[in-house]
Formats: sequence, C-alpha cells, structure tokens
Amino acid sequence: MSEFPELDVMTEAEAAAELERLALEMAEHDRRYYEDDAPDITDAEFDALRRRNAELERRFPGLVRADSPSAKVGSAPSSKFAKIRHAVPMLSLDNAFSDEDVADFARRVRRFLGLSESAKLAITAEPKIDGLSLSLRYEKGKLVSAATRGDGQVGEDVTANARTLDDIPDELTGFQPEIFEVRGEVYMTHADFAGLNARLLAEAGEGEGAKAARQFANPRNAAAGSLRQKDAGVTRQRPLRFFAYAWGETSELPGKTQSEVVAALQTMGFQTNAVPQNGRAEPLMRRLETVEGLIEHYRRIEAERAGLGYDIDGVVYKVDDLDQQRELGFVSRAPRWAIAHKFSAEQATTVVEDIVINVGRTGKLAPLAKLTPVTVGGVVVSNVTLHNEDYVAGRDADGDPIRSGRDIRIGDTVVIQRAGDVIPQVVDVVIEKRPERAEPFRYPDHCPICGSKAEREINPRTGRLDSVRRCTAAMTCPAQAKEGLKHFVSRNAFDIEGLGETFVEELFDAGLVRQPADLFRMAFEALREVIEARRKALSEARRQAEGKSEPVKPAKKGETTKAIDNLLAAIEARKSVSLDRFIFALGIPEIGEASAKALAKHFDDVRALIAGIDAARDGQPSEDWAELSALNTIGGVTFERLMAVDEAKLADPAWKPLRAGELGLKANQRVALRERYGEEAEGFAEALRRAKAGAPGEAFLRLTGDSDIGTVATLSLIHFFDETHNREAVEALLEAGVSTTNERAAPPPSSSPVKDKIVVFTGTLEKMTRSEAKERAEALGAKVSGSVSKKTDLVVAGPGAGSKLADAQKHGVKVISEDEWLALIA
Repeated sequence: MSEFPELDVMTEAEAAAELERLALEMAEHDRRYYEDDAPDITDAEFDALRRRNAELERRFPGLVRADSPSAKVGSAPSSKFAKIRHAVPMLSLDNAFSDEDVADFARRVRRFLGLSESAKLAITAEPKIDGLSLSLRYEKGKLVSAATRGDGQVGEDVTANARTLDDIPDELTGFQPEIFEVRGEVYMTHADFAGLNARLLAEAGEGEGAKAARQFANPRNAAAGSLRQKDAGVTRQRPLRFFAYAWGETSELPGKTQSEVVAALQTMGFQTNAVPQNGRAEPLMRRLETVEGLIEHYRRIEAERAGLGYDIDGVVYKVDDLDQQRELGFVSRAPRWAIAHKFSAEQATTVVEDIVINVGRTGKLAPLAKLTPVTVGGVVVSNVTLHNEDYVAGRDADGDPIRSGRDIRIGDTVVIQRAGDVIPQVVDVVIEKRPERAEPFRYPDHCPICGSKAEREINPRTGRLDSVRRCTAAMTCPAQAKEGLKHFVSRNAFDIEGLGETFVEELFDAGLVRQPADLFRMAFEALREVIEARRKALSEARRQAEGKSEPVKPAKKGETTKAIDNLLAAIEARKSVSLDRFIFALGIPEIGEASAKALAKHFDDVRALIAGIDAARDGQPSEDWAELSALNTIGGVTFERLMAVDEAKLADPAWKPLRAGELGLKANQRVALRERYGEEAEGFAEALRRAKAGAPGEAFLRLTGDSDIGTVATLSLIHFFDETHNREAVEALLEAGVSTTNERAAPPPSSSPVKDKIVVFTGTLEKMTRSEAKERAEALGAKVSGSVSKKTDLVVAGPGAGSKLADAQKHGVKVISEDEWLALIA
C-alpha cells in the first residue's frame, strides 16, 4: 500500500499546487535548520515531506520544479559570513528507512556496476553523527580555510572559528599532499552540552525570558550555533568537537578504499569513527560484504547509541572501493555509492540511573526516572516521568499487566519515545540487559518531604483504587505549599512579572512566603535580603563557570532598590484579577482553565463561588443514589425512568419491577439489579426509595450538569473548601486586598460562520498571535483544537505548516490561509 494513498486520485493541477507548497515549506524548514540552527519539526517529519515530494515527482515527471527540494542540499549561506565556493560540492545522502531499502540499495549498486549476486561487494558502515557539516582545506599540510555546507555549492567562511577546536589540527601530521580537503561533522557531547546550558543559565541572571533564549534545545543546535559565531572568542569557549569521515578536493589520496583513507585521517591528526572512541575496545566503522552484515551492525549501533555520549541519527553505508565510487558517480543531490539508514526519530534506548519521587502541588508522589542523556526526535532527554506506582511496577492495582508487564528498576536499559513527539515516556524494558543485582523499586508509603502518610484513595470516576498515591498533609507539606505557590504565580494564573519558579522557591526557603497571601504582604527590606543573596549566588556561579579567581562584586544599591520597586509594583498590579484566573490559581485538583472559566460564568465573585459550593455540598446525593446511578448497564435514560417511579408503585406488593416488560428494562439491566438488590421486589423497591430520597439538590446539579465542570470536579471543589486551611488561605487573599473582576463573555452571534465548528491553527500566523486567533475563534463560538481528526471542520494554515496540514489532507478537511480566515470571520 502506498504511503500517500491520497496521491492516487490527485489531478495534474492539484499535483502542481502540492509541489509548489512542498517546495516553499521545505525551503523554510531548511532555512530554520541550516541558517537559524532552530528547526521546528523533527527529522522524521522532514523526511516524510521529502518522500511525499519525491513520490509526486515520480508520478508527474513533467511537473518537476526548478527549485525542487530533490535537487537541493542545505540552505543558502548566511549573509553574516564571507562565502567560500566548494571545489567539490558537499552533497547530501539519500535515506533508507527499512531493511528492504538497504537491500534495494545493494541491488542498485550491483546492477549499475554489472556485478552478479555472487560477486564480492564491500561496503563500509559507520554511525551518522548528528552535527554540523564542515569542510577543511589544507594546502601543503597547513589549514587555510574552513567552510560550512551552505547550499552544497557555496558555504560560510568559518575559518577563524574552526581554528579554535582542539580536534582540528592547524597542520597535518604524516601525509601532507599539495591539496587535501577533510570533511566531517562538528558536534557536542551530551556531557558538554549539559555543562554549556548550565553555564548559560548562570549567565542569564534573573530574567526567565533571558534563560529561555540563552539555552540550547539539543547538542546539534548548540554545535551549529557555537561554530557560526561572528566572534571566534565565543566559539573558543564552547566545547566543540570534530569527527572526520570524508574528503573533497585532493591532489593525492592515502589509500584506494574508503576504509583505508578514513584510517589515514586518524594518522593525520583527526578523530574518526574508524578507531575506538570513549574507551570502546573495537571500531565503530566496519567493512562488510553482505546486506545481512550491514543490518546486524546497524542493529548493534542502534542498541548501543545511548552509551556513545553523543548524538547519532542513523548508520551510513558507503561502497568501499574508490574506483567503484567513481564509476557509480552521483544523481541529483546525492551519490549513488552511499545511503543513510536512519533510526526511528521517536525511539531510543538508554539507562535508568536513578528513580526519584517528586511531590506535586496536589500531594501526588510522582516517580521520575533519571536517564543517561539521549536525543529523541531532536530533543535531549535526561528525565522521564514514570507516571505512577502501577506504571513502575508494570501492573495495575488488580495485578493485571500494563505496558509491557515489566517493572522498571534502577540500572535497567529502557526504550523511550516522545509521545506525540512531545512527552518522553518509557515504552519497554530490555530485560536481557538488566543488571543481576537490580531489585524492584520500593515505592514509598510516606511522603519523602514531610514524612506524612501517603495513601491511594478511591477514584470517584471509576470507583476503584486510584493509581495515584498522595501525601495526606495537604498544604502543611512544604513540597505541596511550594509547588502551589509556583502554580499561583504562573502565566495562566496570577501571572506576576518577575516572579519565576526559582525566585518563588527562594522566597519560600527564606520563610518570606508560605501561602499566596504572603506575596501581597512582603516588606521592602525582607525582599532586599533575598534579592541580594540571589544576585550573589548567581554571580558566584558565573565566576566558577568562567574559571575566574577574583571575588564577586556586590550589586549596586540603586540596582537592588529598582528591582524591589519593580517587583512590588508588579504584585500590586495583580491585586485585581479575573475570577477565572483566581479560581485556577488556587490549584484545586481537577480544576483546569476550562473549568475555572465555566465556574466564572456561574458566580459573580469569590464569595458567591464559596456560597455556591457550600450549597452544592449540602445538595450532594446520598450513597444510595450514587450507587444506583453508577451501576453497570444502567444508563442515564433508564436511571431517570427509575427516579420517576411514584410512591404508589413502590408501596404496591403486586408490583414486579424486575420482570420483562416492567419499566422497559433490558435483560442485562434486570440481571444487574437482581445481583445487587436480590430477587425480591421489596428489596429493590426499598433501595429505589432510598435513592430517590437521596437525590442531588439543584445547586449540585447546576455544577455537575455543566460539561466543563462535571461531577468529579464538583466533588473536588467541595473537598477543597471543606478543608479549613484552604478556606483560610482564600480568606487571607481577600484580606490582603486581592479582588476579582468578572466580565462574562458575550454569547457568540447566531450568524457566526464558525459557530460550533472545530478549528485548528497550524504554521506561522503573520497578522495575529496564536492566542489572539484562539480567543477570537472561541468568541465566535468555535472550538479550537490542537490536533486534526476526521471531526475537524477547518484548518487555518500559515507558512511552515507541517504534520497538521498533512493530516488535514489525509482526512479531507478544508484548509484555508490566514487571510481567508480573517475574511471569513470579518
């Protein structure tokens, strides 16, 4: 079956439009990857776009564009640097994604060279380093220039920067021909990457925005951004390394095969994959003569990639004989004699170094696995959530297997993936690599922070034991109090400028803030002590990172005073917030932004909210009512019919409610009622009488009947305000001068063209922010979704739209531009 079945029915005009879209989109992704060092899609997603483009060009050869991505390599060199034209173009590689693709590659090579199946064909296999391609030109053994790949023909002159790398010799040792261009990859190890980001964090100071801007997302971006600096002094401070694996123009070669020349590169002063790295006892590059051998080596490297200490994203196969390489030549943007066998971008293997328990703002004991860092889908993963106690054990509360059914232990080798290419998770344990002395993880039954008992309660949704274990100390537990404060000041809650998570921790640890109301009562001098201590610690961290010996200079008094004034002004400005933000900021379990907004529609202010929840508590249904309503097979319609039975029938000894025909009950419903209440009509009648007497009140139904609130959230609200310390915390906020506003949104106009439509925004919006687009759409009655499905009504696509646009085409969802969207809702 074709990977893109929708292309089967595409007309020539549609194909031309699709090829134009792909050319523009892929050019933008190339620019972000090669020029900005900041890609916004994964390699796997880009490869899918490339395959789609290639398939269209195969089906419609007359439509191949002059700017086709199939013929392009990299992106235009940046205007920040001088240009260097490559004497021999720096081309890319075609990709293989399956064992069959590798076998096809070998068959194509044999066919082109006229080799029989029995004739020997030697092919090298080596890890594909995930870094920045670099070409080094040596003349008479001395380095004269260094250039990035650029567009394959012209690259950026980064000679001064390249000279700062220890792995790049200024002069070759041994073999020194007249001209020799060495090509390879600039990269950064996981350990060096973590150290660089830690140093950048220390340098970023107090601003949260600066912190986000200064840190790198992954080693590849860090390596590319570090090498492509205008100031070579900055590059010198970055821990960059270089692997050599190829060559460009050369007046003479030190061998007749790929493997011989790569071995010679090592003697010339370069690091290569042809020799042991990181203490390995055997080379990572192998010369093999069968497809089976290539695949076996690929599997070995894939299994061991987590222990390499640097990122690889596949294995490169190259015909070993250089005469055969020359005969095979090139096609379009890639050589015929080489191919890259890519790893899955979503999965990787690594080792669990430790399992720690974090306590969240709701008391949840959350297990976190500390991993040997590994890159998955373009992001370095060193921590992964293990969700809950059952997930770690590999079995649920009833003992039934979950996931692979295998428990997770410290020392285990695990397979991880990024769910939805976003959230890392463990999908399997490699049991054969489990250490002999690894023991099952003992989940704590007491809070690791305050020592209080940690319990698993009954989940109101399922009536079964909850998968989450929680600390019972609530806000008296320091961990819960601290996390609650972080949530209180977060962007979608009170959003207090200058109060980031780290600063909140410091205020808590200094004893200055213990509950939300304390934020609005902080004194100037107390803040001065905390801020000065913070600046001193940051300066010291910066000094140590830079290796300086001079003492830290104290901050100027005027700077500290200004910082305190700005913070107090920001806090004062947030004394008035919308009611939904106030509710959300309280951090009540089950109350998210949507629930908070729904509650704000029911109540005018905080006092009315508390009164309404108290009324709902008093109107809670009895256990008898809840039990009957939750009984298996009894749906909402049947339950309402049972509640409508009058007292006369309940008192009638001749009434036979559990017989066929009575009450319109189905056979399975009658069986369920008999099993619970017995065969006698009197027993069921009495149970029904108790359930009717315990029916919920109007205030309870008012909240549970709102689809954005529901029963579970209502019960959580009741439980929250039943706790005295929670009420006192809310009252303290009001006493500190915090007030709420409540401007209820007007109902969407009946003439709205998008009312009740599901809308998805993707790509870059140029005339409004994403949040503005969402707010406007919701005001018009649309529901904005983050993913595309068959139920989606409309996709608004801007430049750089990726997988969501492909999903829309797959499901036949209408796609419009930003301008068309604005015209639609005008």
